[in-house]
Parts: sequence; structure tokens; C-alpha cells
Amino acid sequence: MDHPLRIGIWALVHGNRAALHDPEEPYDASWRRNRDLVLEAEALGYDCVLVAQHTMNPHHPDLGQLEAWTSSAALAAQTKRIEIIAAIKPMLYHPVVLAKMATQIEEISGGRFAINLVNAWNRKEIEDAGLVFREHDERYAFGAEWLSVVERLMRGETVDHHGTYFQVKDYVLKPAGQKRPRPTIYIGGESPPARDLAAAQADVWFINGQPLESVQALIADVRARPRQGSPVRFGLSTFVIARETEAEAQQAYQRLLALAKQDTDIKAYVKANTDPAVAMRKTQAKYETVGTNGGTAGGTVGSYDQVAERIAQFHAAGIDTLLTQFQPFEPEMRRFARHVMPRLQTLRAVRRDLAPSLA
Repeated sequence: MDHPLRIGIWALVHGNRAALHDPEEPYDASWRRNRDLVLEAEALGYDCVLVAQHTMNPHHPDLGQLEAWTSSAALAAQTKRIEIIAAIKPMLYHPVVLAKMATQIEEISGGRFAINLVNAWNRKEIEDAGLVFREHDERYAFGAEWLSVVERLMRGETVDHHGTYFQVKDYVLKPAGQKRPRPTIYIGGESPPARDLAAAQADVWFINGQPLESVQALIADVRARPRQGSPVRFGLSTFVIARETEAEAQQAYQRLLALAKQDTDIKAYVKANTDPAVAMRKTQAKYETVGTNGGTAGGTVGSYDQVAERIAQFHAAGIDTLLTQFQPFEPEMRRFARHVMPRLQTLRAVRRDLAPSLA
């Protein structure tokens, strides 16, 4: 709990997060909706937004899909406080090009930009573009080299790199480092190569939603891996269903679960295109959940007090960035800000007051 708890949201880059056929949330992944969503989240006190990257919709080829990096640049220009985290699949962009884009958005945002490196699970998205979809562990070797080039370029260093995948000769980007040394680096993925990469090169490691005990074990594992510099910090994704009572929350959960079971065509499409070696899919298969990236597996379904307490437990375990999902997104995001955020502040104040007597 050395770092304050930051609450973020997932941008709706591919629409609904829990179930497609929801009469309370018609499908909408448009720029206009996402812009309005992020502006409202900033006004409500949310700290960051993750803009996931997909060039084609990962759930169905006929559905719309927001483009992450052009949207992040536009969000940087229209927001004032919220951190904008743009995901990147390294095989889609040469590191020189991506680093230049990142330093530009960093300048536009006034130092509020971050990149989230993900090494991809959707084979179709890469192969249908005529690109090489490397096997699981090689994707992380590729990503590590890619990131090592991007990180130095974002700092404004002159880079002379001759590696397995990239050859860069005396390259420097200007301007860079005007507000801070470089944008923040988030890394996702839970396989052993992903954990090594996060321990070596991430500022923050993102964990998919799962029970507290599993999260504690993952944090301990990555903390034990070789690391230079300041300690890695940790983020967690979770789908929240919070109500006045636990019974009301469970009723809302069952509604979404029933709707999600109608998405058989989506689930089949995703499964057909997913690399079976991806750790996220193996983790998700253990739990009945709604939502993406672990969804409700973290246990954030319950009364306002129960949800606040569970989030406080994750914070005590080492999570300092919580990325929330909701459905329908906007009204549930407002509900969380109105009822759960104040409880989190109270819990933190109480525990801070208790700390001396517990020492």
C-alpha cells in the first residue's frame, strides 16, 4: 500500500464488455461514445483509461472497432487529468514509428500518456494481414527487444541497435522527455515469459481478474524475479457489479450471465482465433464469469461495502491500479463513483489511522 490506489476504466473499443445482446446496452464502439465516456470518467474522478488495441473486432468480423492510437491522441487533446494508456501489439508497428507516436501523444497530453505492451493472442488478426504470428515464447522475445528500442527512443536517447529482430542505426527522436523521462510502460500477460518481461522492463504489470489468493501468488512471483531499478508496480482488471445489497448484486450478475450464454457464436469465433498457449485463456477457463480479461473472477460482485472491502484487499496485496469494467457501462460507472469510491477513501483513512497500533 505504498502507492495510492488508482481507479481506471476500460474504453469500449469493441463495445459491450459482458454480453452482446443486452437491451440495456445497445452495441456501440464509436469514437463519439468513447470520447464522452472518458470525459465523464475524468469528471467522476477516475484516474486512467486503457484503450485496448485491435485492428479488427476480436469478437465478430461484422462489428465495429475503435482504433486505439488515433483515438488516444484525440483523447490526449480533450482531457486534462486522466492518464491515457494505449495498448500496443509490437508486431504491428516498427519500434521507431511507435516510439515517435508515443512521444507525440506524451507531448499532447502534457505527460499523461502510457503504453501497454501486449504480445497478442488473436492469430487471425496478425496472419490475415500477411504478418508473422510467432509462437508464444518467441512473441515475448520479440516484444522484449522491441520494447528495449522503444524505451530508449522515448527517452530521447540516440539508439544504435543490432538485434535478432531489429536493426536501428544512430536514431534519435525529438522532442522527447519534456515533462518526464518517458511515458509509463505497462505490460500484460501471465505466462513465465510474460512475468520475466514485466519484472525486467515494466513500470506496472497488469494482471487479469482472478481471486485474491491467485493475485497474491502472482505478485510474489514477479517480485522474486530479477529486477533493476525501482520495484515493479501492479495493476488488476475486474468487472464490477455493486448494489445496495448482495442479493441485488447477485441478481444483476445472473442477468448478465444469462445474456452472456447467448453469445455462443462470439465465443466460438474467439476460441478459433486464439493461440491455445495464451495464459489468459487458461486462467479464464477456471471460472464462471462475465466480462473480459478475467471479468468477475476477482470477486467484485456484491454490496457496496463488500466490493469496497474486496478492492481494499487487492490494494493491500500490492495492486495500485484497478481497471474496472461495467455493463451497462455508463450508469454502472456512475454508480461505482457515487457509492464505492467514497467507501474506498474511508477504508484507506481508517487503515492508515490503525497502522501505528498494528506496527
